[in-house]
Amino acid sequence: MQQLSWRDSAVREALSHIKQHKPFCYGLTNYIAANLSANVLLAVGAGPAIGAVFDWQKVFGSHASAVWVNAACLMSNTAGEVRQAAQAAHHAGVPWVLDPVAVGAGAVEYDRVVQGLLEFRPTAIRGNASELIALAGGEGGGQGVETTLASQEALPTIQAFSRRLGCITAVSGPTDYITDGDRTIFVEGGDARLTQVTGAGCSLGGLIAAFLSTSADPLTAVAAAHVVYAQASERASSARGTGSFAVSFLDHLSLLDPHEA
Repeated sequence: MQQLSWRDSAVREALSHIKQHKPFCYGLTNYIAANLSANVLLAVGAGPAIGAVFDWQKVFGSHASAVWVNAACLMSNTAGEVRQAAQAAHHAGVPWVLDPVAVGAGAVEYDRVVQGLLEFRPTAIRGNASELIALAGGEGGGQGVETTLASQEALPTIQAFSRRLGCITAVSGPTDYITDGDRTIFVEGGDARLTQVTGAGCSLGGLIAAFLSTSADPLTAVAAAHVVYAQASERASSARGTGSFAVSFLDHLSLLDPHEA
């Protein structure tokens, strides 16, 4: 198992690529997380567009540099619209990210729709331990959008799941694990207050999409997004409360310099 950190050149090169090329990233996400998701992408230099408007999901889904689908977008988007975006990305060969928010928490019809998106072979799937175990067919035991399991408990499941689907799977926690089923990278650090900022986990899906648009191999790209998230939150750790932390996190995300000593 390999560790990736801010010191690694692959992380800095991927961030530099985003700042230089400003990839267009299209996403469907829930209205609670949309603002932070857009700001996270803007902070690193990417260009976001969010939402299903007429034929956006078909056109943007197939022409974006990368796409992300946060399953909680189903609170305001139809299942058909969400499938259109995933299908458009898949058919056009555009890398796309699935965040299966709250899968396994007992909403059977919702889970069925989210499971159906796997048909379109996401490049990467990210979530908490309970969500990913449930998505893989196990008993995740999630409570709403919160996990009841630690990230390391999901590792064997997501490794097997990645091999079966041929995708990258990333589980978030105090230590993040990112795997393609054969290789696994872990990322440490961050600040626990990310769990107290609405939409922080959801926004990571958008950042992963941006990193998948770079020249880094997909596993490294997904891990690099986690590193950048952790690094910015660590630098914001001197903030006094959760509100100032959220603002400081965005500030530090925008100030990360891939060429710093």
